[in-house]
Amino acid sequence: MTPNELAKACAEAMWTDDHASQHLGMKIEHIAAGEATISMTVTKVMTNGHATCHGGYMFTLADSAFAFSCNTYNQRTVAQHVSITYIAPAFEGDRLTATAREVSRKGRGGIYDVRVTNQNGETIAEFRGHSRTVKGTLLDIPAA
Repeated sequence: MTPNELAKACAEAMWTDDHASQHLGMKIEHIAAGEATISMTVTKVMTNGHATCHGGYMFTLADSAFAFSCNTYNQRTVAQHVSITYIAPAFEGDRLTATAREVSRKGRGGIYDVRVTNQNGETIAEFRGHSRTVKGTLLDIPAA
């Protein structure tokens, strides 16, 4: 199995049980080793008292892209530390896309950057995630 085939198989295994991402209408657009792109449309229930997308929903989208990107090696991997910087508002009807890419992966730790953009390609938020591998695999094959 190639690294990208492994990444896609891991994403399929995770997606089956990722009820939060599914419930929010997220869609996996791209998966490759150390990479993930996930999109979501901002709905009315995702807006706050300023009529903008609540930051928690943008964070959840970025966090999902982070999770899928760092779980592409068939090693169960979780978040150890994350941060997000909100740059611009998103509004009801906007299509947000979170693109995650691996910056570093050494031993049990990794660093991933996630950019959230709107349908016009404008950057809405920047997210950085630090990952940590834990025991177990996603697939019933040896870990990569």
